[in-house]
Amino acid sequence: MIRIPLRPLARILDARQKGENPDAIERENKRLRHEDMQAMSRARAEGRLLVLGLFFFCAFAVVGARMGGLATSDPVEPRSAAYGSTISAARADIVDRNGNLLATNFDTHALYAQPLHMIDPQGAADGLVKIFPDLDHSRLIQDFTGERKFLWIRKKISPEQMQAVHDIGDPGLLFAPREMRLYPNGSLAAHIMGGASFGKEGVAAAEVIGVAGVEKYFDDYLRDPANGATPLELSIDLTVQAASERILYGGMKLMNAKGATSVLMDVHTGEVISVVSLPDFDPNDRPRPATTGDQSDSPLFNRSVQGVYELGSVFKIFTAAQAVDLGLVNPSTIIDTKGPMRVGGFNIGEFRNKNYGKLSVSDIIVQSSNRGTGRMALEIGSKRQKSFLDAMGFFEPTPFEIVEAAGGRPLLPKRWTDLSSVTISYGHGLSSSPMHLAAAYSAIANGGRAVTPTLLKKTSVPMGPRIISEEAARAARGMLRKVVSQGTASFGEVEGYAVGGKTGTADKPKPTGGYYEDKVIATFASMFPAHDPKYVLIVTLDEPVETSGDKPRRTAGWTAVPVAAEMIRRIAPLLGMRPTVEPQTLADITLTSSN
Repeated sequence: MIRIPLRPLARILDARQKGENPDAIERENKRLRHEDMQAMSRARAEGRLLVLGLFFFCAFAVVGARMGGLATSDPVEPRSAAYGSTISAARADIVDRNGNLLATNFDTHALYAQPLHMIDPQGAADGLVKIFPDLDHSRLIQDFTGERKFLWIRKKISPEQMQAVHDIGDPGLLFAPREMRLYPNGSLAAHIMGGASFGKEGVAAAEVIGVAGVEKYFDDYLRDPANGATPLELSIDLTVQAASERILYGGMKLMNAKGATSVLMDVHTGEVISVVSLPDFDPNDRPRPATTGDQSDSPLFNRSVQGVYELGSVFKIFTAAQAVDLGLVNPSTIIDTKGPMRVGGFNIGEFRNKNYGKLSVSDIIVQSSNRGTGRMALEIGSKRQKSFLDAMGFFEPTPFEIVEAAGGRPLLPKRWTDLSSVTISYGHGLSSSPMHLAAAYSAIANGGRAVTPTLLKKTSVPMGPRIISEEAARAARGMLRKVVSQGTASFGEVEGYAVGGKTGTADKPKPTGGYYEDKVIATFASMFPAHDPKYVLIVTLDEPVETSGDKPRRTAGWTAVPVAAEMIRRIAPLLGMRPTVEPQTLADITLTSSN
């Protein structure tokens, strides 16, 4: 900046020559200098005001944006940051064979307390007890006023409960967001699902882990983040499962049974379309295991795989099928079933001391003769009988994809004597589960191939090893059809579906030894349609009593068979099966030319 002098010498000399006042020049220069200084100060002030205005504008813009974001977001409780490994709460969904949802995740909150931050511990405890009546009021007061710095109050709460706790208004009551496992169908397929719970827990998240059923069996798959978008697809049909549970529950109550189970299996793939165990439970609120009494009475007990029973006369078809396969008999072979028959020093009797006399092999199955089956078993021999039943899968737990199945190990005789062979031939002396029975009957139904029960949906399944010939399997199916059309399972006839099957009524063993006289396990093992089976259905009732007549009736023909028939009548259309006319051989008709 060039500074102009207030009294420039040239202009002063020129003014004096002209007689002008030199002081006027100085005053004018001062005025001009002051005007320049004012202009510079004004410009500097305007710049500073502009910068300050921009600063305030930006500050208010940031505050406004933050307030807008908070107004449109969900409220989140502040929480302190903590270092450590992250907890993966994500878990893959479970669906049925048609994609219907069986299990999924649900966003919820847990409730915890930090007593050091509480303003009114007494009021907070009073309010919490009103919201959660099962809480111990005195224990809450003790925890809130003691030395504890943190405690969980509820691991999961509903939105309504969360709002009620909000209304208490105590800053020491806080919420932790988390995911929980939800079973939208409630108790439907409860024993298949099993249930889930929380494992490793933090304030920000909780690890969801399976505790039973498929949730535990496939826990690693379901917890793998790579599978989060790929649901676990089961073989279960939710619609068939719902119908089966409803019918079985009604049948259990009608027959005054203490428990019941059913298994519906595809005879070619081993896929289990429906499996029911009653009584059941809601996996959303899984009860605690029983610590006293009979564990089989607990609703957690899965009768289809954990229930190991002597299943009675349903085993007789295995003896007949093996005898036919070995060429020892054919369906028309006559066997003398008259008594007495003693094996190993024990008398082999018939139901209600009947004496059937001479019967064909087919009629032995229709009439359910113990002696006739026992005599075939003696011809087969214990070594071959053991090998056959082992191939059927009766020596090991079923490889069914729920953790409880591993506990259903069959009970075998310590010494397999001739007496063992005879009693096992009609279903006593060997205990197995209804799932074992379903797999074994499927082998007969599909033409003699072994079947492995599975809970996973299959698109193709390799054929299992052959157990018996197709001819022997076909002969066995013919006998089972006659049991329904002419024998002990006449109540099992379902028009249009040609049911074949076998009844079994076994006395329940006492814990102290021996058998009850008035408690039985009643089973009906069936397949439909008998001439070309697609499905096997096993229905087992625990201690049933049918009381419509003058005397109580406990046999499977009066209890399990009608329940199974109603089940087939209801679920066969759901499986896409149309009722058909059973093919029959036309006798005494000769085709001649129309010319």
